[in-house]
Amino acid sequence: MGEDVVARTFRALVESADQKFARVRDVPTYGRGPNHYFQKVFKAYTRLWQYQQENRSKLVEAGLQRWEIGEIASRIGQLYFGQYMRTSEARFLLESYIFYEAILNRGYFQGSKGSMKDLVVRFKELRFYARFLLVSLLLNRLEMVRVLVERFRALVDDCKVTFRETKNNFREWTLVVQEIARFMKVETAFMNVRPLRYCNLFDSYPSSVPYVARFHAKKMLKFRDALLASYHRNEVKFAELTLDTYRMLQCLEWEPSGSFYQKRPVELNEKLNENGALNDHSGTSGLIDINLVVDMTDPTLPPNPRKAILYRPSVTHLIAVIATICEELPPDSVMLIYLSASGKSGRGNISQMENSGGTRKSSKVKVVSEISQELDSSMPEAPVNNKGHSSDCHENFLCLCPKGNGGSNNNLYPGDIIPFTRRPLFLIIDSDNSHAFKDLHGAERGETAALLLSPLKPAFKGPFGFDTTQNGSQFTFFLTAPLQAFYELVGLSFSDTDSDAYNDADKILSTALSEWEVILCTSTSLDLVWAQVLSDPFLRRLILR
Repeated sequence: MGEDVVARTFRALVESADQKFARVRDVPTYGRGPNHYFQKVFKAYTRLWQYQQENRSKLVEAGLQRWEIGEIASRIGQLYFGQYMRTSEARFLLESYIFYEAILNRGYFQGSKGSMKDLVVRFKELRFYARFLLVSLLLNRLEMVRVLVERFRALVDDCKVTFRETKNNFREWTLVVQEIARFMKVETAFMNVRPLRYCNLFDSYPSSVPYVARFHAKKMLKFRDALLASYHRNEVKFAELTLDTYRMLQCLEWEPSGSFYQKRPVELNEKLNENGALNDHSGTSGLIDINLVVDMTDPTLPPNPRKAILYRPSVTHLIAVIATICEELPPDSVMLIYLSASGKSGRGNISQMENSGGTRKSSKVKVVSEISQELDSSMPEAPVNNKGHSSDCHENFLCLCPKGNGGSNNNLYPGDIIPFTRRPLFLIIDSDNSHAFKDLHGAERGETAALLLSPLKPAFKGPFGFDTTQNGSQFTFFLTAPLQAFYELVGLSFSDTDSDAYNDADKILSTALSEWEVILCTSTSLDLVWAQVLSDPFLRRLILR
């Protein structure tokens, strides 16, 4: 086959694959819709990748650049990461990592510097670093994250010097560098101590295992779907993953025990050859061994629950996603909804509700009345008293807007959740107005909702204070990493104490959680709303904490 024919065929395959990629790039990451088109895109890129491998020498002679190979591999990495976000299957995240790591090790985006043509390649390289950082962060590959941060920062600095006439184009990338540095400063203090993911070594207690195994309730629900969203001003984040949602996402996944998770130093001079072995990258093979993932996953673990991650959603978008997931929720399943946001409490504040049963009851009836009128006109309207509490439920809400006063269109009211209580819900509300959602209790439309509500303010401010914008939410931190949260609460870091003291504290906490687990599993008066989810390890761990 002539070089011209090979080059034309390659360009046609690139164009076809890119067109298919554009169609799936913006497909929502939630819901259980058809997956056939994603298979077509993977097939297109697999064919393209194999073709460039088989015809590499002819393509290079025809003018193929190394960055073009890197762009193909980067797209494949994006596809795998997108599938992970849609399915929460760890194997897709691992596949994405493999492709990104190969791009880094082979220096596909490195080349001549300084030309305006090279500016396009530099932007591709910057996007590659940002994506690889996110994947490495989710896999807790801290050594790689540190390497990537340094290279990313150096690349941004170099671009600002090299392309002075377009320096303003790199302001956004400077902010991205600052974001990841801020994220790592907060989150890495305890990352190497123990995983946030569910790990049988740490989260399964031998003394209570028999009680958990024997536990049985009249109704048992399976945890398969979750929605995670946070919205605070100036919160710690990287890309579209906030610190709170990152911690909760990690908390709702299994910790694999594959060889991939046995930390090894990142050697920048190590390169993959055709067989996945380590070698110099001066060759032109371009083969990435996707079968490596087989050795990196743990087939003994159950699947992770699917998670929809929403970054700063509007109220209408949030409700639409909840509706979609509820509609597709399998029978005998429960949906977890995690919301972290600031709130507002009106005249009918929490203390009044708790001190006056009548006030709380009338507010609850009003919520039912409102939702009946708006969403179910066939239902008879509930009676409402005339004591002037109508404004109370309108002024108790979570605010999903940048400045906290964006108007009613950006307010999420407790009543907005009521239509979805036709399906089992496990609600975690982390807010300074979380107790407004107490009004859901007794107002459900079919299934009693399980509610985990945060305190209205941090339990205790340590020597350095506890600022949500600097440290993430205290309640979420305790739910996902209780001992680390306690350390931060009292102003300590892991480096401030010896490992024996930390291990002793961990044993005390583990003993307490184990005893609580036995109490819950042997209780004869445990409410069904908790009993029906207690067999799930993720939800049981959250309840215990």
